[in-house]
Amino acid sequence: MSDYQTGIEGMSKLLDCCDGRVMEYFQKKNYADSFQKMYQENIATFDAIEKVYIEESDKEKVLSDMAAALTGYATRQMNECTRKSKREHLQMDLNLTMAVFVLPMVLEFHGESSKPLSEKLVESWKEAFPKSNIQAAEYATIESGFHKTWCYITTAVCRAFGKPDDCYELTTLREYRDTYLAESPGGAELILEYYDKAPSIVKHIDQQPDACDIYQSIWDEWLAPCISMIESDRKEECREHYVAMVHTLQGKYFHLS
Repeated sequence: MSDYQTGIEGMSKLLDCCDGRVMEYFQKKNYADSFQKMYQENIATFDAIEKVYIEESDKEKVLSDMAAALTGYATRQMNECTRKSKREHLQMDLNLTMAVFVLPMVLEFHGESSKPLSEKLVESWKEAFPKSNIQAAEYATIESGFHKTWCYITTAVCRAFGKPDDCYELTTLREYRDTYLAESPGGAELILEYYDKAPSIVKHIDQQPDACDIYQSIWDEWLAPCISMIESDRKEECREHYVAMVHTLQGKYFHLS
Protein backbone atom coordinates (compact mmCIF):
# COMPACT_ATOMS: atom_id res chain seq x y z
CA MET A 1 0.00 0.00 0.00
CA SER A 2 1.35 3.45 -0.91
CA ASP A 3 1.94 6.13 1.70
CA TYR A 4 -0.82 8.15 0.05
CA GLN A 5 -3.34 5.36 0.49
CA THR A 6 -2.14 4.69 4.03
CA GLY A 7 -2.77 8.34 4.87
CA ILE A 8 -6.21 8.38 3.27
CA GLU A 9 -7.36 5.21 5.00
CA GLY A 10 -5.86 6.27 8.30
CA MET A 11 -7.59 9.65 8.23
CA SER A 12 -10.95 8.01 7.62
CA LYS A 13 -10.49 5.96 10.78
CA LEU A 14 -9.27 8.67 13.16
CA LEU A 15 -12.77 9.55 14.33
CA ASP A 16 -13.19 5.98 15.60
CA CYS A 17 -10.37 6.44 18.11
CA CYS A 18 -12.78 6.93 21.02
CA ASP A 19 -15.15 4.12 20.05
CA GLY A 20 -18.15 6.15 21.26
CA ARG A 21 -16.58 6.79 24.68
CA VAL A 22 -15.18 10.30 24.16
CA MET A 23 -16.74 11.66 27.36
CA GLU A 24 -15.21 8.83 29.39
CA TYR A 25 -11.76 9.45 27.94
CA PHE A 26 -12.06 13.23 28.24
CA GLN A 27 -11.71 13.24 32.01
CA LYS A 28 -8.83 14.35 34.18
CA LYS A 29 -8.01 10.82 35.32
CA ASN A 30 -8.14 9.30 31.81
CA TYR A 31 -7.15 11.93 29.27
CA ALA A 32 -3.35 11.69 29.29
CA ASP A 33 -3.17 7.89 29.05
CA SER A 34 -6.02 7.72 26.52
CA PHE A 35 -4.45 10.35 24.29
CA GLN A 36 -1.00 8.77 24.29
CA LYS A 37 -2.45 5.35 23.48
CA MET A 38 -4.50 6.74 20.58
CA TYR A 39 -1.53 8.71 19.27
CA GLN A 40 0.73 5.67 19.19
CA GLU A 41 -1.98 3.65 17.45
CA ASN A 42 -2.26 6.27 14.68
CA ILE A 43 1.32 7.47 14.31
CA ALA A 44 1.79 5.40 11.13
CA THR A 45 -0.94 7.50 9.49
CA PHE A 46 0.78 10.77 10.34
CA ASP A 47 4.15 9.38 9.24
CA ALA A 48 2.70 8.38 5.86
CA ILE A 49 1.08 11.79 5.39
CA GLU A 50 4.35 13.51 6.26
CA LYS A 51 6.25 11.52 3.62
CA VAL A 52 3.66 12.30 0.95
CA TYR A 53 3.51 15.98 1.93
CA ILE A 54 7.28 16.36 1.62
CA GLU A 55 7.51 14.48 -1.68
CA GLU A 56 4.48 15.88 -3.53
CA SER A 57 4.71 19.24 -5.29
CA ASP A 58 0.98 19.95 -4.96
CA LYS A 59 0.88 20.08 -1.17
CA GLU A 60 -2.52 21.76 -1.10
CA LYS A 61 -4.06 18.77 -2.87
CA VAL A 62 -2.47 16.41 -0.37
CA LEU A 63 -3.98 18.34 2.51
CA SER A 64 -7.38 18.60 0.81
CA ASP A 65 -7.52 14.90 0.04
CA MET A 66 -6.61 13.92 3.61
CA ALA A 67 -9.16 16.32 5.09
CA ALA A 68 -11.84 15.13 2.69
CA ALA A 69 -11.25 11.52 3.75
CA LEU A 70 -11.95 12.42 7.37
CA THR A 71 -14.89 14.78 6.87
CA GLY A 72 -16.39 12.44 4.30
CA TYR A 73 -16.36 9.63 6.83
CA ALA A 74 -17.99 11.91 9.43
CA THR A 75 -20.65 13.01 6.94
CA ARG A 76 -21.52 9.42 6.12
CA GLN A 77 -21.91 8.66 9.82
CA MET A 78 -24.23 11.64 10.24
CA ASN A 79 -26.30 10.68 7.21
CA GLU A 80 -26.91 7.24 8.68
CA CYS A 81 -28.67 8.83 11.68
CA THR A 82 -32.35 9.32 10.94
CA ARG A 83 -33.46 10.51 14.38
CA LYS A 84 -32.79 14.16 15.18
CA SER A 85 -31.80 13.51 18.80
CA LYS A 86 -29.33 10.82 17.75
CA ARG A 87 -27.84 13.09 15.10
CA GLU A 88 -27.38 15.90 17.61
CA HIS A 89 -25.67 13.57 20.07
CA LEU A 90 -23.41 12.16 17.36
CA GLN A 91 -22.48 15.65 16.18
CA MET A 92 -21.41 16.63 19.70
CA ASP A 93 -19.41 13.42 20.02
CA LEU A 94 -17.67 14.04 16.70
CA ASN A 95 -16.93 17.68 17.52
CA LEU A 96 -15.35 16.79 20.84
CA THR A 97 -13.39 13.89 19.35
CA MET A 98 -11.99 16.28 16.75
CA ALA A 99 -11.18 19.03 19.25
CA VAL A 100 -9.50 17.04 22.01
CA PHE A 101 -8.12 13.97 20.24
CA VAL A 102 -7.84 14.14 16.44
CA LEU A 103 -6.49 17.68 15.99
CA PRO A 104 -4.11 17.42 18.98
CA MET A 105 -2.81 14.09 17.60
CA VAL A 106 -2.12 15.73 14.23
CA LEU A 107 -0.18 18.53 15.94
CA GLU A 108 1.62 16.13 18.30
CA PHE A 109 3.47 14.64 15.32
CA HIS A 110 5.34 17.96 14.87
CA GLY A 111 6.08 17.40 11.19
CA GLU A 112 6.13 19.83 8.29
CA SER A 113 2.60 18.71 7.43
CA SER A 114 1.18 18.90 10.97
CA LYS A 115 0.10 22.52 11.29
CA PRO A 116 -1.07 22.91 7.64
CA LEU A 117 -3.05 19.68 7.97
CA SER A 118 -4.69 20.79 11.23
CA GLU A 119 -5.71 24.07 9.58
CA LYS A 120 -7.13 22.26 6.56
CA LEU A 121 -9.04 19.86 8.81
CA VAL A 122 -10.65 22.73 10.73
CA GLU A 123 -11.56 24.46 7.47
CA SER A 124 -13.02 21.29 5.97
CA TRP A 125 -14.90 20.43 9.16
CA LYS A 126 -16.55 23.85 9.34
CA GLU A 127 -17.59 23.58 5.70
CA ALA A 128 -19.17 20.18 6.36
CA PHE A 129 -20.70 21.19 9.69
CA PRO A 130 -21.23 24.99 9.68
CA LYS A 131 -22.68 25.07 13.20
CA SER A 132 -19.55 23.59 14.74
CA ASN A 133 -16.90 25.75 16.35
CA ILE A 134 -13.87 23.50 16.73
CA GLN A 135 -10.37 24.93 16.99
CA ALA A 136 -6.98 23.23 16.71
CA ALA A 137 -5.12 23.01 20.01
CA GLU A 138 -2.04 21.06 21.07
CA TYR A 139 -2.25 18.15 23.47
CA ALA A 140 -0.10 19.91 26.10
CA THR A 141 -2.47 22.88 26.15
CA ILE A 142 -5.56 20.71 26.54
CA GLU A 143 -3.94 18.39 29.07
CA SER A 144 -3.09 21.32 31.31
CA GLY A 145 -6.44 23.03 31.00
CA PHE A 146 -9.11 20.63 29.74
CA HIS A 147 -10.45 20.19 33.29
CA LYS A 148 -11.92 23.68 32.96
CA THR A 149 -14.69 22.30 30.74
CA TRP A 150 -18.06 23.59 32.00
CA CYS A 151 -16.18 26.49 33.62
CA TYR A 152 -14.97 28.55 30.66
CA ILE A 153 -17.37 31.39 31.36
CA THR A 154 -16.80 31.26 35.11
CA THR A 155 -13.03 31.20 34.50
CA ALA A 156 -13.30 34.31 32.31
CA VAL A 157 -15.39 36.10 34.93
CA CYS A 158 -12.99 35.18 37.72
CA ARG A 159 -10.04 36.26 35.57
CA ALA A 160 -11.72 39.65 35.05
CA PHE A 161 -12.10 39.95 38.84
CA GLY A 162 -8.48 38.97 39.46
CA LYS A 163 -9.38 35.66 41.10
CA PRO A 164 -6.94 32.70 40.85
CA ASP A 165 -7.66 29.46 38.98
CA ASP A 166 -8.19 27.62 42.26
CA CYS A 167 -10.60 30.18 43.70
CA TYR A 168 -13.67 29.06 45.62
CA GLU A 169 -16.10 29.75 42.77
CA LEU A 170 -14.23 27.69 40.17
CA THR A 171 -13.49 24.89 42.61
CA THR A 172 -17.17 24.73 43.56
CA LEU A 173 -18.38 24.53 39.96
CA ARG A 174 -15.77 21.96 38.96
CA GLU A 175 -16.71 19.75 41.88
CA TYR A 176 -20.37 20.17 40.95
CA ARG A 177 -19.58 19.11 37.39
CA ASP A 178 -17.59 16.04 38.44
CA THR A 179 -19.77 14.81 41.30
CA TYR A 180 -23.25 15.67 40.06
CA LEU A 181 -23.59 16.85 36.49
CA ALA A 182 -21.45 14.26 34.70
CA GLU A 183 -23.34 11.43 36.42
CA SER A 184 -26.86 12.83 35.99
CA PRO A 185 -29.11 11.87 33.03
CA GLY A 186 -28.15 13.94 30.00
CA GLY A 187 -25.26 15.51 31.88
CA ALA A 188 -22.52 14.23 29.60
CA GLU A 189 -24.36 15.51 26.52
CA LEU A 190 -24.80 18.89 28.20
CA ILE A 191 -21.08 19.12 28.94
CA LEU A 192 -20.28 18.25 25.32
CA GLU A 193 -22.58 21.00 24.05
CA TYR A 194 -21.14 23.49 26.50
CA TYR A 195 -17.58 22.66 25.48
CA ASP A 196 -18.51 23.39 21.87
CA LYS A 197 -20.14 26.77 22.55
CA ALA A 198 -18.47 28.38 25.58
CA PRO A 199 -14.99 29.15 24.18
CA SER A 200 -16.48 31.18 21.32
CA ILE A 201 -18.79 33.03 23.70
CA VAL A 202 -15.85 34.03 25.89
CA LYS A 203 -13.76 35.04 22.88
CA HIS A 204 -16.49 37.36 21.61
CA ILE A 205 -17.14 38.88 25.02
CA ASP A 206 -13.42 39.61 25.37
CA GLN A 207 -13.58 41.58 22.11
CA GLN A 208 -16.25 43.94 23.46
CA PRO A 209 -15.14 47.36 24.78
CA ASP A 210 -17.30 46.86 27.88
CA ALA A 211 -16.15 43.29 28.57
CA CYS A 212 -15.57 43.99 32.27
CA ASP A 213 -19.12 45.30 32.67
CA ILE A 214 -20.47 42.25 30.82
CA TYR A 215 -18.61 39.89 33.14
CA GLN A 216 -19.89 41.79 36.17
CA SER A 217 -23.47 41.37 34.95
CA ILE A 218 -22.86 37.67 34.29
CA TRP A 219 -21.65 37.29 37.85
CA ASP A 220 -24.59 39.19 39.34
CA GLU A 221 -27.32 37.62 37.24
CA TRP A 222 -26.07 34.09 36.71
CA LEU A 223 -22.97 32.83 38.51
CA ALA A 224 -23.53 34.11 42.04
CA PRO A 225 -27.04 32.53 42.11
CA CYS A 226 -25.57 29.24 40.78
CA ILE A 227 -23.00 29.13 43.56
CA SER A 228 -25.72 29.82 46.11
CA MET A 229 -27.86 27.00 44.67
CA ILE A 230 -24.98 24.54 44.94
CA GLU A 231 -24.30 25.61 48.53
CA SER A 232 -27.93 25.01 49.45
CA ASP A 233 -28.01 21.62 47.65
CA ARG A 234 -30.32 22.84 44.87
CA LYS A 235 -28.19 21.14 42.23
CA GLU A 236 -30.85 20.64 39.56
CA GLU A 237 -31.92 24.25 39.90
CA CYS A 238 -28.29 25.26 39.38
CA ARG A 239 -28.16 23.17 36.23
CA GLU A 240 -31.26 24.85 34.80
CA HIS A 241 -29.93 28.31 35.69
CA TYR A 242 -26.51 27.65 34.15
CA VAL A 243 -28.04 26.27 30.95
CA ALA A 244 -30.25 29.36 30.70
CA MET A 245 -27.15 31.53 31.07
CA VAL A 246 -25.32 29.74 28.26
CA HIS A 247 -28.30 29.96 25.93
CA THR A 248 -28.73 33.66 26.71
CA LEU A 249 -25.06 34.45 26.14
CA GLN A 250 -25.02 32.30 23.02
CA GLY A 251 -27.83 34.40 21.57
CA LYS A 252 -25.89 37.59 22.26
CA TYR A 253 -22.29 36.66 21.53
CA PHE A 254 -21.80 33.31 19.81
CA HIS A 255 -22.48 34.45 16.25
CA LEU A 256 -20.50 37.70 16.35
CA SER A 257 -17.84 38.04 13.68
